[in-house]
Amino acid sequence: MMPELGNFLLCLAAGLALLLSVYPLWGAARQDRRLMALARPLACGLFACIGGAFLLLVHAFVVNDFTVRYVAENSNSALPVWYRVAATWGAHEGSLLLWVLLLSVWTFAVAIFSRRMPLDAVARVLAVMGMIAFGFLLFILFTSNPFSRGLPQYPIDGRDLNPLLQDIGMIFHPPILYMGYVGFSVAFAFAIASLLAGRLDTAWARWSRPWTQAAWMFLTLGIVLGSAWAYYELGWGGWWFWDPVENASFMPWLVGTALLHSLAVTEKAGQLPRLDGAAGHRRLLPVPAGHLPGALRGAGFGACLSPRIRRAGCLFWYC
Repeated sequence: MMPELGNFLLCLAAGLALLLSVYPLWGAARQDRRLMALARPLACGLFACIGGAFLLLVHAFVVNDFTVRYVAENSNSALPVWYRVAATWGAHEGSLLLWVLLLSVWTFAVAIFSRRMPLDAVARVLAVMGMIAFGFLLFILFTSNPFSRGLPQYPIDGRDLNPLLQDIGMIFHPPILYMGYVGFSVAFAFAIASLLAGRLDTAWARWSRPWTQAAWMFLTLGIVLGSAWAYYELGWGGWWFWDPVENASFMPWLVGTALLHSLAVTEKAGQLPRLDGAAGHRRLLPVPAGHLPGALRGAGFGACLSPRIRRAGCLFWYC
C-alpha cells in the first residue's frame, strides 16, 4: 500500500508542477494577480508531495519492503539502518527522486524567501522551476519509478547495496553535491524569467546572486567531500583522477564560479548582463548532460552504465 501511495504522490506532484509551470506564467503575461498568486501555494504543494514520496521510499528501505524492486535490488536485511537510508539514493531511480526532492526544496525556498520581489517576477521564476520539475517527474514516472514492484516473485532478502557505497561518504556526499547541482536551477530560472520579462538588468542579478552563492557553496562542499572519499575508497586508485564522473562535478563548478563573478560585476557596475544571462542558461546544461548518465547511475560510484541509463543521459542531452 505504501509504494502505491508514493506513486500517487509522484503523480500528484507532476500535476502540481504542470499547473505551476502554466498558471503563474499566464498570469504574469496577462498581469492577473490571482493567477500569479497561485505560484507560492503550488510550490509548497509540490514540495509536500515530493517530500512525502521520498519519505515513503525511505520507509520502504528501513522496513525491508522487498516487494519493491528498487529496494530488493539495493538493500539487505543485514544492512545497518543508516546505510539502508543512504541506499535510498544508491542507484538510478532513487538518485532521480533525491534530485527532484532537492529541486522542490529550492522551489519552496524561493517561494518563501522572495517576499520583497515583484509578484510577476516571482511567478515567472517559480513557473520555470515548475517546468524543470515537471520534466524530471515525467521521466521518473515513465522510465525510472522507484516504487515499481514488477518482480516475478518477491525475494526473502535483498541483493544488498553496492559494497563500494557502504561508506560514511555515501550518507553525506550525494545529498550535498546534489544540493549544489540543483541549486543552480534557481539562477537558470531567474535568467529565463528575466528574458521573458524583457528585462535583463541589475535587478535580476541582485535577486539571483544570493541563490547562486548558496548553490556554489553546496557544490564546493560536495566536491571536497567527494574528493576525500575518492582518495581512500578501494578501487579508485587512491587519488581523484579525471574521468567523466569527476568532470561532471568540476565543470559546472567552473561555470558557476564565472556566473558568480559576472553577477557581482552586473550588480555593482551594471556591466555584463548578457554574459550573466548566457552563464545562467548554460549553467544548467552541463549538469543533466554530464551528471545524469554517470552520477545518477548510483550516486556516481562503482558500476558500469547500463543501456537504460545511457538512454536516459541521451534524452536529457537532446532536451
